[in-house]
Parts: sequence; structure tokens; C-alpha cells
Amino acid sequence: MQGWDLPEEFATLRRLLEVRMNRQGRREYVQVLRLLEAFDLADVRAAVLQALRMGALSFDAVKHLLLCRVERRPPRLDLDFYPYLPKATVEKTRAGSYMRLLSGDAEDAA
Repeated sequence: MQGWDLPEEFATLRRLLEVRMNRQGRREYVQVLRLLEAFDLADVRAAVLQALRMGALSFDAVKHLLLCRVERRPPRLDLDFYPYLPKATVEKTRAGSYMRLLSGDAEDAA
């Protein structure tokens, strides 16, 4: 694998995996590279790019995105099985916030 001329996204994925998962991150990265044994570089690269954009950094995520791309179906990622990935917290929006926007009071509050 040394000396491979891979797109920069692969190096980015490797760094992020190693930072998040240490030694296991290296193993995950090698598994991603092994996808090149069965799939075109362009397809694997597209899956890596999509995983980076989504913040879904794991071999399983890249493989899933790759298979969805090849099979032309939408991805369905369940990130509950990846506790080391950052969780997004989305708060409920209060109706009063919308009412302030509509009344123009939002500018005064800012």
C-alpha cells in the first residue's frame, strides 16, 4: 500500500480515523483500502467523500455508502452503533420563537 497515489480524501479519512479510534482507526482505514480490491477507485473515493461530508467516519459507513452508490439506492445510516462519532443535539423549536420572527421582535432581541 505504500507508494499508492491516492486522492487527498483518503489521507484525510486516515487522519480522522486514527485521531478518533487510535489503533482501531488504522484497521478501519486498511479495510477501506481493501475495498479497492473489488471496486473502482472513483466509486470508493466518492463514498469516502460522502462519509467525510456526513461525519460518518468508519469502514462500515464508507462500505455502506459505496454499496448504495453502486446499487443506486439511497443510504440509510444508523449511527447509534458508533458511540465514538460526535452526536448532534437538536433542540425543539418553540412556537414563540416563530411568533417573534413574524412580529419583527427578533431584530430587537439580537
